[in-house]
Amino acid sequence: MKVYITLCLSVCVYLCEALAESDPDAILEDKDVLVLTKSNFEWALKQHNQLLVHFYAPLSGQSLGSILEFREAAGALKEAESDVRLGGVNVKKEKDLAASLNVTTIPSLRLYLSGNKNNPVHCPDLKSSAAILTWLKRRKGPSADIISNLTQLVKFTEEEDLVVLGLFKDLEEDIAKVFYETAADIADLPFGVTGNDEIFSKYEISGDTVLLIRKSKPDKQFEMGSSTVKTDLVQFIRLYEMELVTEYNGETASKILNSVVLNHFLLFINKTEEGFEEIYLAFKTTAEKLRGKVLFVMIDVSEPRNGRVMEYFRVRSEEVPQIRMVNLSNHVQYQLPSDRFDTQTLLEFCLKYLDGKAKPKLQSESIPENWDTQPVKELVGMNFEIVAFNHNKNVIVLFYAPWSSESRALFPLWEELAEHFRENEDVVVAKIDVTANDVNIHLREKYPSIKLFPAVYSERVSGLLQLTVYVALHNISDLILIGNPYLRQPRYCVIVFGLKKVMLLLYCLGVQSMSTL
Repeated sequence: MKVYITLCLSVCVYLCEALAESDPDAILEDKDVLVLTKSNFEWALKQHNQLLVHFYAPLSGQSLGSILEFREAAGALKEAESDVRLGGVNVKKEKDLAASLNVTTIPSLRLYLSGNKNNPVHCPDLKSSAAILTWLKRRKGPSADIISNLTQLVKFTEEEDLVVLGLFKDLEEDIAKVFYETAADIADLPFGVTGNDEIFSKYEISGDTVLLIRKSKPDKQFEMGSSTVKTDLVQFIRLYEMELVTEYNGETASKILNSVVLNHFLLFINKTEEGFEEIYLAFKTTAEKLRGKVLFVMIDVSEPRNGRVMEYFRVRSEEVPQIRMVNLSNHVQYQLPSDRFDTQTLLEFCLKYLDGKAKPKLQSESIPENWDTQPVKELVGMNFEIVAFNHNKNVIVLFYAPWSSESRALFPLWEELAEHFRENEDVVVAKIDVTANDVNIHLREKYPSIKLFPAVYSERVSGLLQLTVYVALHNISDLILIGNPYLRQPRYCVIVFGLKKVMLLLYCLGVQSMSTL
């Protein structure tokens, strides 16, 4: 569906721009948005006293959403007969125009006033049509609703889950103007202002204060002083507008991405599974200790709409719960090196990261110097496909997590298996740390897991034999093996090695269990 919408938008934009080129003086419209080019840009500035311009790249994922929201805002303004017009510049096609205007951020919005192209108003990051309309409305004033009594206060605080209330003894003093300027720029939150004594008494406030009210209850407050500037207030609001743990969804996504806190601690978890409450409580408790330094975000993997963010971080639902740290300035990821999710483990990892001592999660570790000289071959992301997809070899690979006790329990077994096939040049026994190396295959099961890559090419195409291994705590030979349901006939017989160790029963269909040897 996304591809279809993208293609439709691109075709519409292309046709409008082609028509504009046939008449350089014409300013065509696409869904109420002026199609601006190098040849008509200055003419548009002369025609419209207030021109809000959207700079976009039509095939960009970020621009796609902003194009749709911008069109919706344009339609609303035109219907209201507003004196503000909206125009769009395709920076991929109008490179010279974008360069002359020093446009470096895509997508972005600029408001041009009175035909002056040299000093536009740089708009904040407005993610929705409602935010665009609110920002334009607040520029004309007033930027905050006047709350005159307790009845209006109740109505205002029930408007949204989070509202911002300014309490000032004098609504015209300079410190109040800082509040109004802040309200004009933060268009995605409701702002109210009051000088009413009853409201001051209700919240037990005596001086000039900005109050964050969450779900009709006071949450955080900021005392305003003569030295307070707009950036101080913006910082306070953006820091505390998020709850201790913010669940990722369509409504919170833009706030998460625009947070002033760049270190994001992400918990991927299934909210419907047993153990969720305990892990969530530990996660929230840790968040209390690091507010302002780390933003704590929960992503429910049972929610289908979260598939894209899971794909971006390469997290599979079978691997959760899982925790990642990511810094939005460089997008480097760090993975919690533990299968424990208590407060102490989480806090120690965060502090280690903040101290610069955590190791980043790489797409591939460096290839070990002697990776192929030992019986068990050490694979990494860079050499995985070369080894695993060698059509002349039968390759069996253990996918493991180094902190997993189940994974470590299989290491002696894997060494013995490798020794068993040491003299067989057609068989390769290997292992790979999947927490530190990305592999371009779909693993449907938790680690430790085993995949067999047969030498016969036709079997690769129809599906790899895959085994999910569950190792009992006190009996390493207790295995449950799941075969590939797409292959209807057994392809391998029983492999026996280490008389008292382990037997791998490779079947292609159904579930087989074996507890005694």
